[in-house]
Amino acid sequence: MGDSGEGLIDNEGKIQERMEELQRNRSESRKPVIDNPEQLRQIESLQLARKEMTRQLENTTQQARRTQLVAAIADIDRRITQLQTASSK
Repeated sequence: MGDSGEGLIDNEGKIQERMEELQRNRSESRKPVIDNPEQLRQIESLQLARKEMTRQLENTTQQARRTQLVAAIADIDRRITQLQTASSK
């Protein structure tokens, strides 16, 4: 009786490990391959800034500020795209 219970625990552990491995593979495949660590740092910094600008946009009611934030987000998107295409060449 004890052996069958241990088998279930082992299988659950193997399933959990496999799920974690699949998750790691998914997250790694989404990241662009960049040889230049400085360029990667710049992209990550811009992505963080974009996230903050988006949060501010969601919470802002003044139209002038919303216009500024939309322009800033568009500029950040343009810069991220430039860095990503420069790294893939």
